[in-house]
Amino acid sequence: MDFTFTPEEEAFRKEVAAFLEKEVPQVYREKRLTFFDMSAQPDWIKVHRVMAEKLGAKGWISKHWPREYGGQDVSPFHRLILREELIRYHSPGYDAIGAGIVAPALMLKGSEEQKKQHLPGIASGKEIWCETLSEPGHGSDLASIEVFAKEESDCFVVNGQKIWTTNGHFADWNALIVRTDREADPNYRGLTFFLLDMKTPGITVNPVINMAGHHDFNEVFFDDVRIPKENIVGGLNKGFYVVMSLLDYERTTDPVYAMAGTYLSDLAEYARENRLLDPLMKNRVAQLRADYEIARLHHYRVTWMQSRDMVPNTESAMNKMVSFELLQRVSEFGMELTGQYSQLTEDSARVPMYGRIPSCYLRSFGHSLEQGTSEIDRDVIAQRGLGLPRLR
Repeated sequence: MDFTFTPEEEAFRKEVAAFLEKEVPQVYREKRLTFFDMSAQPDWIKVHRVMAEKLGAKGWISKHWPREYGGQDVSPFHRLILREELIRYHSPGYDAIGAGIVAPALMLKGSEEQKKQHLPGIASGKEIWCETLSEPGHGSDLASIEVFAKEESDCFVVNGQKIWTTNGHFADWNALIVRTDREADPNYRGLTFFLLDMKTPGITVNPVINMAGHHDFNEVFFDDVRIPKENIVGGLNKGFYVVMSLLDYERTTDPVYAMAGTYLSDLAEYARENRLLDPLMKNRVAQLRADYEIARLHHYRVTWMQSRDMVPNTESAMNKMVSFELLQRVSEFGMELTGQYSQLTEDSARVPMYGRIPSCYLRSFGHSLEQGTSEIDRDVIAQRGLGLPRLR
């Protein structure tokens, strides 16, 4: 297992950095925004789309894809490098759902027609995706979802509600999992995975504002939404297997360790400038920095496995859990470090770090829930990794 970057990969990092130095809006760099608080910017969606198309024009979104799908067949470490640099330069533009989740699922489970239709749009940055998995009564237990699609001649008609749909308010397409057989036993055999055009009549998207006051999430209602049968991925009533492969990619696509590391460096710089680094705080920074290195190596490990055509499963769960819980701890540290000043928001004259500290802290509560809860991750690690018996 070798994590040393090749000369070609190092050259790619320099190329990406030089590009972002010129292209990223200055306000994003000044405020040192992350994926989790960019949506507070009034122009975020516009900037995200513009940067996505610029990355697509460079061929960087699909650089690690096989040549048969328009890529350059290079190591997935190129994706990792691109994401690290985007985070370092506080840049939007990478569709973590379309490029990070849907594209790999289509390559693995999609038909040739579906690949031809959607992969070019994802690669160009012109086609933005959302995914509708969770429901108000079913989050971690995806096998029990109830949104139902009824078969009618050449299509399926969907009715019901999904929730926690990231980017659903501006996405072009939707990766949708619904129930198509209510009598299936076990219940996961009655699910089907669809590709849904978000312009289809009958879709209503309502915002869900999170505790930090940001609009990332949405609830999505389906009222007699008709989806052509050719939009089924992986076969009728076989959607659960598509989602399981998708989740392995979802838990590896976001280098959250890099967000945590960047934020920790910003906090340490602020602490030095304001003489806040007493021995206790120095010890906290050192421990969090060590935790960051562990999380980084977890992510490098799953990327290395993907570069060897291995499918990380237990490793994906470990990567997600370690990285997201690290970002929670760094966010808590920011609150401790700045004391009462941590309560100030961006409109205050004395606010530290443009109000990022309370914003990151409030948003961090969701990190142990999204992409599968930490409890589910621990179950995966225990059962699939350690061979321990199921508790339920």
